[in-house]
Amino acid sequence: MSFSPLVSELMEALRCLPGVGRKSAQRMTLHLLQRDRDGARRLARAIEAAAERVGECRECRILTEESVCGICASGRRDRGVLCIVENPSDVYALDEATDYGGVYFVLKGLLSPLDGIGPAELGLDALEQRFAAGEVREIILAVNPTVEGEATAQYVAEMAGEHGIAVSRIAHGVPLGGELEYVDAGTLSHAFAGRQSYR
Repeated sequence: MSFSPLVSELMEALRCLPGVGRKSAQRMTLHLLQRDRDGARRLARAIEAAAERVGECRECRILTEESVCGICASGRRDRGVLCIVENPSDVYALDEATDYGGVYFVLKGLLSPLDGIGPAELGLDALEQRFAAGEVREIILAVNPTVEGEATAQYVAEMAGEHGIAVSRIAHGVPLGGELEYVDAGTLSHAFAGRQSYR
């Protein structure tokens, strides 16, 4: 037996979410329609409103309804320190877990020529303009230590260097509480190469 057209359409629509397969979409659909019609209506209104009104901050490219997000508009942030991240979710993670007081720039991806992602797709022209404006004195590269992340970090570091901007990179290595025998070789190599003075 197959589901009705509208039920099937809702199931298929839910599958656009990351990690949601056929069974999960079916479970969500049946829950919303059988047990929580008010929740379904609220969800539909929230999705429609967000899809219509949420854009990106013209300075950092994080998701917001405003032309400039709350972080970039804050007078308490140091605009001379710019943290470069891959995704908007990285901004939330860093802001929640650290006492970082600068501003951000969201790449929304990493350089990947094989996938057709070059400097233009990452907004590196806008980043170049910020560097040229002279306000930024330091960048912190907070991209993942993958092949694409390393290539992106190198590219951005060279751009910053051309403007005399100091470049640092967040540390990568052994996690707090981790045991060396269980850490992969790449992580150990990074941790060893990036060692710091103990005292």
